[in-house]
Amino acid sequence: MRVAAGGALLFHGVAALTAEVTSAWVAFHIFCAAMGVLLVVGLWTPIVGALAAIDAALLGFLSPPAAGFYLLLATLAAALALLGPGAWSLDARLFGWKRVEIRNGNAQGSRRDSPLK
Repeated sequence: MRVAAGGALLFHGVAALTAEVTSAWVAFHIFCAAMGVLLVVGLWTPIVGALAAIDAALLGFLSPPAAGFYLLLATLAAALALLGPGAWSLDARLFGWKRVEIRNGNAQGSRRDSPLK
């Protein structure tokens, strides 16, 4: 998921920089490409994912013909912000991989009592 979202952001940023863009948008596209690199390597994933979701939503609003692509990218980036980087990332290497285990709520563990008792 990180590679797909980060690759799309990186490709968009580099492609926009190679085309003729106004000087006001150059910093925006460099920021977009930098977010793509950070997502691919998995560094600061929750923060970068949230920023990428905002970035993709803004791009979708500014270019209605490609709004579907940017909506998909915004959804993917928001999911990354909520799920985290995963086991193979710099975040996991630097800060440790966080794993949340959801228990079934039964006080005696995974054993279920028979309803026929």
